[in-house]
Amino acid sequence: MDRIAYWAAVLVATALAGGCVTTRTEKTVAASAATGFIDKTMTVGGKQLAYNVYVPRGYDASKKWPLIVFLHGRGERGSDGLLQTDVGIGHAIRKDPERFPCIVAMPQCPGDGGWLERHDVIDETIARSLAEFNIDKKRIYLTGLSMGGYGTWSYGAAHPETFAALIPICGGGQTTDAPALAKVPIRVFHGGADSVVNPSASRAMVEAVKKAGGDIEYTEYPGVNHNSWDNAYGDPEVIKWLFNKTK
Repeated sequence: MDRIAYWAAVLVATALAGGCVTTRTEKTVAASAATGFIDKTMTVGGKQLAYNVYVPRGYDASKKWPLIVFLHGRGERGSDGLLQTDVGIGHAIRKDPERFPCIVAMPQCPGDGGWLERHDVIDETIARSLAEFNIDKKRIYLTGLSMGGYGTWSYGAAHPETFAALIPICGGGQTTDAPALAKVPIRVFHGGADSVVNPSASRAMVEAVKKAGGDIEYTEYPGVNHNSWDNAYGDPEVIKWLFNKTK
């Protein structure tokens, strides 16, 4: 009877252990399958920064997915990791998520600087996204508005080999970056009545990239002030154009 009791105890313990393993596995799968706007943190320069990633409802880790990196404007700087999700591309996603079958990484720039000084934050955001999701490296895109438009021109010029296309909105850049930017297809948007960033900032970049032989298209919205991003991100054809670009 003692031996029978012993083996019975072993079988019970094994069954319980197996149940624990199954539970942990289920939790891991559930975490990896989480969709929607997901709050995340990363460490950059020894400091913990909050950021956000949008994962489409149909995300399947066995397939490769496009990645859009979105750079917000000056008004969304901070440390909550949320402000940048409600202006620009995040707003467009909430209105019509079916148009965005992709991962969208949305870093948040700290309040003491801008994207031109914080390429390191963008670096880490892209690295984290590549590590955590099954990203198609031939379909990585960069876009941003206002301060993020400047960041798109700047970071895109510094890393043209990374991106299949760029969409800078109501920003500007250095015309000396035109030869590097000419290596990437670009669509540019600006409001014709922009009182914050004069549309001449976009026009100058477009002309410089054209002279460098780049594939670039410019849209200026007549009568639209600084908020030209709702027009751009709300246009289904713009997002289709983006997804059709591959390296």
